[in-house]
Amino acid sequence: MDFDEYADSFKTARLRRDDAGVLTVALHYRDGPLTWTAVAHREFPRLLTAIATDTANRVVILTGTGDAFVRTPEGYGEVYTSGRVKPSDWDRGLGEATAMLTALLDLPIPVVAAINGPVTGHAELALMCDVVLCTPNTYFQDLAHIPGNLVPGDGVQVLWPLVLGPVRAKHFLLTGQQIGAEQALGLGIVGEVVPEDALADRATDLATQLTRVDPLVMRHTRRLLQRDIRRALDRDLEMGLSLEAFVSVSRFPEFTSPPPTRSATTPTPKDPR
Repeated sequence: MDFDEYADSFKTARLRRDDAGVLTVALHYRDGPLTWTAVAHREFPRLLTAIATDTANRVVILTGTGDAFVRTPEGYGEVYTSGRVKPSDWDRGLGEATAMLTALLDLPIPVVAAINGPVTGHAELALMCDVVLCTPNTYFQDLAHIPGNLVPGDGVQVLWPLVLGPVRAKHFLLTGQQIGAEQALGLGIVGEVVPEDALADRATDLATQLTRVDPLVMRHTRRLLQRDIRRALDRDLEMGLSLEAFVSVSRFPEFTSPPPTRSATTPTPKDPR
């Protein structure tokens, strides 16, 4: 696939590629920070597939727009327990969630995450990148699950324990803890903290450096370094997504509302005996 065939095909991502083959993907929602709408959820796997099939792409820079990398709006979880998201929507969404992570794993080229501000949803995507930079005002927080009354089953339960260890990861997911940039550096969540006005240049410098590596070496190095994540996702992602969907659907109003009381004017059926 040629760049011109997909460059303007996505509502939630702006794409730009330089002569060295560095593709910059700026995620956004209406020209501001990305929120995970149904459109973004649907587009992201297709975006990654398009990138993978264009052999002129050598390295991806994944960044955000405005003052945040990914923003989780207030009341995000209520949408999933209100009854508006039907089982058929969950079925489609689970397939998209799986494709989103596997397509990122399957990219044959490295990904540099240039995190331009707070990440409060789907931070596991940044953890799956190969080089992770952030700005001093960045913090990581999972507002989409426990604070939103959802089971954290869409990959966060796999990636965060790999990075933080089981005790810290449980604390992070259960309490809605914020992890700031310097703490994230110390914990191994990011590789560098870069001044905001230098983030784009530093990401481009590192990406350009990676384009000088033999593509065959780069592709198979990435495969090796992602194997622990691949095994962990293969083992636990499906179970996590299933539980997240099951608990959300079971809390739909039609399942949680008390049964209607019998009206006093309703006749009692006669005993047929």
